[in-house]
Amino acid sequence: MQKSNSKNILIVDDNPNMSMLLSDILEIFEFKGEHAQDGEEALTKLKTEDYAMVFTDLRMPKMDGIDLLKAIKSEHPEMPVVVITGYSLGETQNILLTQKADGLLNKPFKVNDIQALLENLLGYSG
Repeated sequence: MQKSNSKNILIVDDNPNMSMLLSDILEIFEFKGEHAQDGEEALTKLKTEDYAMVFTDLRMPKMDGIDLLKAIKSEHPEMPVVVITGYSLGETQNILLTQKADGLLNKPFKVNDIQALLENLLGYSG
């Protein structure tokens, strides 16, 4: 699997406070969080910028996290995508697994959870 050398991570969430919080946590590990309000904006950014991975909220307007996950995996199959949710997963977890999400992050997220994802998906070693 080819890894990107980019230290940029795309955060897709319609809640700017959650995006900023995740971005601040990523800075601890020397990654830069870039923001997109929804899936459509994220796909536009992915065409022009190089990202190491994507964090996407599950529930968003215009395009939800599952549709975004499908779109990213069809265009960039090697791109790690982590889905963020504050809801009970149930059926959603099965959909995420069949759509090849690389990880799940529950809200409220913890710094240790994010560090583990960076280590597992990007080979980060702090």
